[in-house]
Amino acid sequence: MIELLNASPIIFTGVVFIFTLLIGSFLNVVIYRVPVMMEREWREQCATIDATPATELPTGKFNLVTPRSRCGSCGKMITALQNIPVLSFLVLGGRCGHCKARISPRYPIVEAATAILAAIVAWHFGFGWEALMAVVLTLFLVPITMIDFDHQLIPDSIVLPLLWIGLGISLFHPLPTSETLFISSREAIIGALVGYLSLWSFYWLFKLATGKEGMGYGDFKLLAALGAWLGYHYLFTIVMVSAIVGAVLGIALIAFRGRDRQVPMPFGPFLATAGWIVMLYGDEIKEFFHIPF
Repeated sequence: MIELLNASPIIFTGVVFIFTLLIGSFLNVVIYRVPVMMEREWREQCATIDATPATELPTGKFNLVTPRSRCGSCGKMITALQNIPVLSFLVLGGRCGHCKARISPRYPIVEAATAILAAIVAWHFGFGWEALMAVVLTLFLVPITMIDFDHQLIPDSIVLPLLWIGLGISLFHPLPTSETLFISSREAIIGALVGYLSLWSFYWLFKLATGKEGMGYGDFKLLAALGAWLGYHYLFTIVMVSAIVGAVLGIALIAFRGRDRQVPMPFGPFLATAGWIVMLYGDEIKEFFHIPF
């Protein structure tokens, strides 16, 4: 099997697509439940001070596994056959199998996007450890992007493991031949430090100058994680690409959807998008823009 995957990029990419399509279904659970779990924890901490119950939040045991997924309208449990990524949504016509309430198309979109992004990574790197690690990074960036987009926060429970994994895999340098992943521990540690401190410094300079907060601490940690994975040489490129992506999307939202320009936009999705792009095409981007470092 390994020989077949190594010999056929198409088969390898297809296997990655199917496997990550299933993982995309779980990422939908992560995207929804992790912020709720965080809010429950905050409310429990607040309850020790003012004893105010969080009646609007789910009661009982609530984590990524328990309780089983249910319809938000009728409360009926979603069966395994109704939870097949993308396919179940299409077969059910985008509606609950019990009460026929409409299901948000966001769920199959996240599943399909996860699989497509992972397949692109698999095709780019080819069979091997580099592709595996690139897929892992992609699977972390998807929920980070969606949660920050929804709630303007990046959970430590996701971004900190990403940081530690990046530092950990640097210990295996220089086993693969890639110049992007599996960087040396020196590059990874400096990348994490510079990534965090650069945005941290900008945050405080902006706050001292304007009295406003330009970004959150989750952004610092995300750039630190990307620095641990890709190295300090790509940090400026990541920030530059994220600024370009943010500017283009922001202008598009204002022009076509009438978004209020006074409403802040989360920076995490742009950092995550830029990190993913730089992972694949960092050298080409640096050469195109003549970035010397």
